[in-house]
Amino acid sequence: MKQSLPCLTKIRAAYSSLSEKERKVANYILHDPKRIIHSTINQVADDLDIADATVFRFCKRIGFSGFQAMKIALASEIVTPVQDIHETIQEDDDEKAITEKVFRSNIRTLEDTLLVMESAVFQQAVQALAHARKIDFYGNGGSGIIALDAHHKFIRTGLPSAAYRDSHFQAMSASQLTKDDVAVFISHSGTNRDLLEVLEVAKDNEVTTIGITNLAKSPLSKGVDHALFTVSQETEFRSEALASRLAQLCIIDALYVNVSMARKEKMKTSLQRMRKAVSMKKM
Repeated sequence: MKQSLPCLTKIRAAYSSLSEKERKVANYILHDPKRIIHSTINQVADDLDIADATVFRFCKRIGFSGFQAMKIALASEIVTPVQDIHETIQEDDDEKAITEKVFRSNIRTLEDTLLVMESAVFQQAVQALAHARKIDFYGNGGSGIIALDAHHKFIRTGLPSAAYRDSHFQAMSASQLTKDDVAVFISHSGTNRDLLEVLEVAKDNEVTTIGITNLAKSPLSKGVDHALFTVSQETEFRSEALASRLAQLCIIDALYVNVSMARKEKMKTSLQRMRKAVSMKKM
């Protein structure tokens, strides 16, 4: 995890991979960051009824050398605060308040995802896509919808592309790809068994692979050539995977625009043909 990330962003990014007791520490900090700055590790452990070692282990898990190092990082954030908005829906919230909290939560997801973006990895992914013979997008469940959106965008580039949401079709398609092709795997958890089996098929064929997944160590993030990460936090009314959809879509958008710029002249021809074909659908 990037050392330069804000402490609160690190906590949200790591949240899904934390143990139950470590999540207690995470919730404690996210609920009231100022409180922990003036607390000792013993006080935090006593408040949560956990061992001091659990608090220390939590600090290590999110990338700090210890409790004191985490407190220093957290204090610097609070002295120069970036407003931390929680999508905590209250029973007396009206429609306007609920809508605003959802919007602000989505904005935070995009901002946090941008913070963890590795420029070098993203550039490599763009170059691989721009020079691909064919691009396949794979995703199951909700991620399958993101795969379809990616195909909907990339078909404009003039590059042959396809999106598959059925595991059998995914495996069949991946078996036909070559080292000149790119396969993009979309999975929030990065642990979907069917998708990982397709990844192995693609790797056997020396296909260049890109993963779009949550910022955590997972079989998908470790297995692909280029891993692009999202950051999102689970709330009472939305799972973490649902909250990550906008970040996944934004990464797809950024890849599409970059590939379009890299293929500017060919892109113009492709768009002209597409606009002409689509225009016949209009009255």
